Parts: sequence; C-alpha cells; structure tokens
Amino acid sequence: MVTMLIFILLPAAFLLPPRAEAGEIIGGQEARPHSRPYMAYLKIQNGKNIFSCGGFLVSQNFVLTAAHCNVGEITVHLGAHNISKQERSQQEIPTRAKIPHPPYEKEAFNNDIMLLQLDRRATLNTWVKTIPLPRADERVQPGAVCSTAGWGRIRSWLAWTPDTLREVDVEVLKNDACGKYRHYNASTMLCAGDRRKGKDSAEGDSGGPLVCKGTVQGIVSWGPPTPPGVYTRVSTFVPWIKKMMKKPQP
Repeated sequence: MVTMLIFILLPAAFLLPPRAEAGEIIGGQEARPHSRPYMAYLKIQNGKNIFSCGGFLVSQNFVLTAAHCNVGEITVHLGAHNISKQERSQQEIPTRAKIPHPPYEKEAFNNDIMLLQLDRRATLNTWVKTIPLPRADERVQPGAVCSTAGWGRIRSWLAWTPDTLREVDVEVLKNDACGKYRHYNASTMLCAGDRRKGKDSAEGDSGGPLVCKGTVQGIVSWGPPTPPGVYTRVSTFVPWIKKMMKKPQP
C-alpha cells in the first residue's frame, strides 16, 4: 500500500500523518460495475479541503473504514462505480456518528479502524449490500489469495486517480514480510501484497476492504511505496465492532 488517504486537493496533505496515503490500487484492473455492492466511497470535507477514503457496509446503518480517515466531515456514497457520475444506483448518506477505536495510535497506525453510523439506514438492493465480518480472532493463512478495491491511485508516483472502482488480487504474507516495518503489530495488522507483480493498494484506497472468500479480513491501512502493504486485522476487533453497533450513539 503506498499511502493512506487519497488526496483530491494536495495542499491539504499537511493534515495527514507521513504515511497517510495508504491505499491506491496498483497492478489491478477496473472492477465489473457493482460487482462489489458493499463498497463505500467516503467524501471527506475539512474546510475548503476535500479528501476521500474507501469503506464497506457491514449493516444497514454502519460502514467500517480506517481511523486515519477521520480528518473531517464524512459523507458516504453507496452503490457507486463511477464517482464522477450521478448513477441511479448511488445512495448519498451523511454520517451521524464517527466511532474510531479508542486506543487508535495515529503515529503507529495501530488499531486503525473506525465505524461510521449513517444518518439513515441504507436501502439494500442489487447495488447495495453488506459484507460479512470474520469470526473473532479468525486468522487468514499465509498464501491465501484475497482481493482489495478502491478509487485510489493506480501508480504510486501518479497523482491522477480514476473515476471508476478498481480491484486487485493480493497474497496474504507471513508476518515476517512486514516485520521489518517499524510499528508493525501482528496481533492488530496483517501483511499482504504481490512483490513480484507489484500488486498493492495505495493512496486513496485507505479504509477499503481486504476480502478473502467473501469475508472481510482486513482494512487498507498503511505501508511503503512498494508492496507489501499493511492492513488492519478485522477479526481482532469483531467484539468491539459488534458492541459499538449495539450501543446507542449520541
């Protein structure tokens, strides 16, 4: 993963931590329209600056994303493929509450996970569906081929971002492959990418899902400009996610 946030306006980059460009799709291809109905495009407004992140629908009124995307007011777009068009499939829903994990450590990107409570329930249909969470503490084995998707950069050195959703297959790697990274924590993070073919997520894909056999196992979090990248390990946080979704928010 190359960076965490997908900057739409580069002057606002000072708001983000050094590696906050996690998440572009590198080495992938355009996804078949609406083949990932759980995907969410997050438009983030901070004053005059606009950013974007990815996310995914886990219930009719909750979206899961990365805590480092919490840099402004967030509007959630569901059912999108081409974010530059007014597609009839799209649902635009304001965020009622942002719930980052309480011990989120922005310097180390540890516990990089956040729930977004929607202002109204999403309408589930052909274009908008939820994705299952893993079992608590479930572990994906190294060698598993998973996929990630987003609207982030397609080259780490290219500021241009696509209008349409892109996807890429990545391999889950042993923790040793990311163990050389400072702050890598195997209990809350997992390592994935394809070093030979340069496949990775990158800037703008932050908050998007790592999907393995139809279940979300990771969240695009951080990493260097070349694979592998680091994902938040969703299974570690399943008890917290379920607790927060049941807890009334102010």
